[in-house]
Amino acid sequence: MTQSADPSSETASPYPQFPMRRGCPFGEPDEYAELRAKEPVSRASLKVNGKPTWLVTRHQDVKQVLGDPRASSNLKRPGYPHQFHISEEMLAHVRLMLLSMDPPDHTAQRRMLIPEFTARRVKEMRPRIQEIVDERIDAMLSAEGPVDLVTALALPVPSLTICELLGVPYEDHARFETWSAAMMNHDLSPEEYGAAVQALDTYLDELVTLKESEPGDDLISRFLEKNRAEQVADHVDVVTMARMMLVGGHETTANMIALGVLALLEHPDHLAELRADHTLLPNAIEELLRVFSISDSGTARVAVEDIEVGGVTIRAGEGILALNNAADHDETVFPDPGTLDFHRREARSHLAFGYGIHQCMGANLARAELEIVYGTLLRRVPGLRLAVPAEELRFKDDAMVYGVYELPVTW
Repeated sequence: MTQSADPSSETASPYPQFPMRRGCPFGEPDEYAELRAKEPVSRASLKVNGKPTWLVTRHQDVKQVLGDPRASSNLKRPGYPHQFHISEEMLAHVRLMLLSMDPPDHTAQRRMLIPEFTARRVKEMRPRIQEIVDERIDAMLSAEGPVDLVTALALPVPSLTICELLGVPYEDHARFETWSAAMMNHDLSPEEYGAAVQALDTYLDELVTLKESEPGDDLISRFLEKNRAEQVADHVDVVTMARMMLVGGHETTANMIALGVLALLEHPDHLAELRADHTLLPNAIEELLRVFSISDSGTARVAVEDIEVGGVTIRAGEGILALNNAADHDETVFPDPGTLDFHRREARSHLAFGYGIHQCMGANLARAELEIVYGTLLRRVPGLRLAVPAEELRFKDDAMVYGVYELPVTW
């Protein structure tokens, strides 16, 4: 027998607020475990605007939602659970990006981009990524410490990598990283958020315009060439796509690099195990991805038809947040989920990269960057350690992508 929310209950009893704060950076918010056990499909109110949404917390249910065509990614649909302040006027002028498209538009654009991120293509990129990592570690070591690992290594590596792939001049990184960080912040006003998006789009508009007449050996130029033969996007679509890839291509991996290093430094037995056996590194990365699941609230959807999930009926027009951090701590899939285990056989079943047609295209690239960064640090900086107590670190509880603001280290 299915159940549906009683509309009157929204005024009779307030829902818990979302997002929920992580008590420990290496785990999920405490509320998630209780929700999985007692009410795996439950109601919450969005902190940003007070509107109701559904939270889905079990692994199988999150996969169901992310794989269901009745759960739309279109952020312009009424009921979509926005995670940032956005006015109705601004929303009316938003151009959908790949992450917020449904088929067939999504299918057409993704098909053109997939060849850029195949395992073979990423393998060809690995020597250059290694060069970038070595250059950054050389600079870090010459500074003699302590240094902030975020600005010295974690942010520059994926930022420079995605710049070279897209054909974005890296000398402009300070500007677009500032705009990107602003766009990730839950607490910005609609005006501040809109200004950051507009600034980045203006910058990318000029870049795409240049590449339309003077193409280079880069992803944007190759997309433009394919698009001339089979038009699936106009100029503004290409600018929006470039914004998504530039922001997504460095924000997530940068935060994951820093958090992964912190996890290793805070778990010295695991660090010693990796140093003794580098073959553990690929599975260790999957486990770190599972534990952190840094884009927890990025899998937002809105029902376009009634959907039954976990015995609960979600009505058409209602928002859904399929929480991958909650799913990745589901005890029925990951025994003792709060324990970091580099031998965990089921680690790769995590949903940190999403699931279904919107699964992260850059997963192969992110894994390569993480493997090269962690492996090189293990080899070249054996004395790496925190320069401040872990309790003093500031975490991104206010951001769409979880991370640490600074990570002071020495050696």
